[in-house]
Amino acid sequence: MPRFSVIVPVYNRVDEINDLLESLSAQTCRDFEVIIVEDGSTEPCGDLVRSFAGKVDVRYFYKPNEGRSIARNYGIDRSSGDYLVFFDSDCVIPRDYFAILSAELDRQPLDCFGGPDAAHESFTPVQKAISFAMTSFLTTGGIRGGKVQMEKFVPRSFNMGYSRKVYDTVGGFREMFSEDIDMSTRIRQAGFSIGLIHPAHVFHKRRVDFARFWRQVYVFGMSRITLKLLYPDSLKLVHTLPALAVIIGVLLVLLGIFVTPWFLLPIGIYLLAIFLSAWIATRSLGIALRAVPASVVQICGYGCGFIKAFFTKIILRRGRNIEEEIKIRKGK
Repeated sequence: MPRFSVIVPVYNRVDEINDLLESLSAQTCRDFEVIIVEDGSTEPCGDLVRSFAGKVDVRYFYKPNEGRSIARNYGIDRSSGDYLVFFDSDCVIPRDYFAILSAELDRQPLDCFGGPDAAHESFTPVQKAISFAMTSFLTTGGIRGGKVQMEKFVPRSFNMGYSRKVYDTVGGFREMFSEDIDMSTRIRQAGFSIGLIHPAHVFHKRRVDFARFWRQVYVFGMSRITLKLLYPDSLKLVHTLPALAVIIGVLLVLLGIFVTPWFLLPIGIYLLAIFLSAWIATRSLGIALRAVPASVVQICGYGCGFIKAFFTKIILRRGRNIEEEIKIRKGK
């Protein structure tokens, strides 16, 4: 049996799956199987997946659309590896990923692990700018697996894994927003070890334009309140920083317009810091220029989603109980 079972939920992502399987077929360590779970796509990728049969140990399953968490659990039930590894369909995996992962787990065994993400050289300038916004310490990179951590590391489902013993004890993913944070919280509460394997990074394409990126991070902000309702002690000061940045930013803009432009100076300094940091990190003026609006979208989108959910669910107490929401999403 393979040491690792790679499980990937798919929904209308034929081109992405091609790039993912190409990267998996080039791995230097082959001690893994791949399970692709098509979650009711209207553009199935079965023929494409089967074309890789001679290149990588891959199996394909098609099921009705129920959500990515249920698709992951469906794949888990059909896997055989000692460790379950989860990638998103828009990831490209470096060729030494499993060699690094295997060596790190031999050196320091972990029950649950995760790694960071990065931008591949083939990504578009916008994708690279968004990648910078999602990984930079000047935004929320310190929360998402950077070298400097602002809270306990929480693996994200685009690059996450845990042992079969964890699954047998804790169970699988629940169909909800930020299901990976929920999963990590349950694993930690069960007493299992969780760690960051920093060299085991993936190339994550993320969104290809700022509008879709806004919708994504807006949902992230709202889901942080959902997690607070589910785990009352999970909300930390660091999670409120984007919302505070939005509030302070709006106040500074209003003061800059109606009192004196000097109130806009802190915003200008911060945006300049983002630009210079992105320019140094990417060595590209074009990416650095795009990184500024990408970072603004990342912080403001998350902050606005957080503020709205806090006001409606915490202050006004509107919406269903979180456990009820989970049961509804599971179809119970």
